[in-house]
Amino acid sequence: MKTAIWLYLFLFVAFFDLHAQYPILTPFAISIGAAPSFIGLMMGIYSITHLPGNVIAGIGVDRYGSRLFIVFSLLAAGIILLFQAYVTNPWQLLVLRSLSGFVLAFLSPACLSLLARLTSSITEQGKLMAGNGLVHTLASVVSPAAGAYLVARIGFSTAFTLLGWVLIVTALCAIFFIKDMDASSVRQEQPSEGKQGVQHAAPPAEASIPWLIYSLPIGIACAQGILSFELPLLAKTKEAMMTTGLLFSVVSIGALVTLSMMFLNRLPAYHRTLYGTFVLALLYFGIATDFPLPLTALLFGIGMAKGIVLPALSTLLIELSGGTRYGRTFSILSIAFSVGAFLGPTLAGQVRDHVSPYYIAFIALMIAVTLIPFHRTRTYSSSTHFS
Repeated sequence: MKTAIWLYLFLFVAFFDLHAQYPILTPFAISIGAAPSFIGLMMGIYSITHLPGNVIAGIGVDRYGSRLFIVFSLLAAGIILLFQAYVTNPWQLLVLRSLSGFVLAFLSPACLSLLARLTSSITEQGKLMAGNGLVHTLASVVSPAAGAYLVARIGFSTAFTLLGWVLIVTALCAIFFIKDMDASSVRQEQPSEGKQGVQHAAPPAEASIPWLIYSLPIGIACAQGILSFELPLLAKTKEAMMTTGLLFSVVSIGALVTLSMMFLNRLPAYHRTLYGTFVLALLYFGIATDFPLPLTALLFGIGMAKGIVLPALSTLLIELSGGTRYGRTFSILSIAFSVGAFLGPTLAGQVRDHVSPYYIAFIALMIAVTLIPFHRTRTYSSSTHFS
């Protein structure tokens, strides 16, 4: 499990670096003359350029392993941030964010695939996915506030330069400390898992996973993209960025709470995914309708729901994949997230003058909950749940 420990460490640094940009990108774009509709387009294009990278990762990770793609993704993203420090107009920023979206598309499928290959036990894989979510959340608890603080103290250019060098150094360290795992050797080392009679009998991933399952990550990413677009617009000054940075941290703290409840991993992944997404939809509806609760409370609830849904969704896909072609499975998951992340801010930038974008988040999540293929997933999930 040394590989898992090193991977978690590098993921923490990478996620810290990337989440630190959330509260500062929108104010930076405004400072160089970008309109809100242009910012929504920029965020959408950043997500849509994930798609070719996701497709390449889906094929390449299964064929060449994860380490190559992890190192390339972090190194290229760091170099792009160094160039971003010298941007002077919105179109330059748009081009660099598009390139960043492409290179970072390799990171998530490669990391999730490597974690899934560390063991053939569904239970242990679920714990590793929860660990990934925990590391992600720990990094995102303090990074938005840290990014806003950096800009307030040293300015946009120096902050982007510093964050870029952090990613480059992390990529160089990953070359030496991350080792690929052979999925076939893991299965041979743990033949006792075969007595469950499920993993070895499962059909290939393409035949096992209902495509409508991917409506869930589309809806979740659409809602998250809207939240990431709307919250930074509350900041009109560098000092106000601290407030929006703290709001992002509130979401992460909420996720940290539920991710720390390890007993939740004993519940079927399908149930956690379905009901967690439903609660998430209600919370976005509460923000859209100005429900008489503080915004921080609703954001905390959104974080708690995400802390349940995201690791459960990854575990559910592992169960349905039958233990084969993890690279392709998580590549399609990343594509679905990219599509949702494109739709969210793009729609928000166009309709925010007429209706609250949070209504769109609510509708997207409810459509996803409605479309999930209940009967087929329930049958398979119950047969593969080992708790």
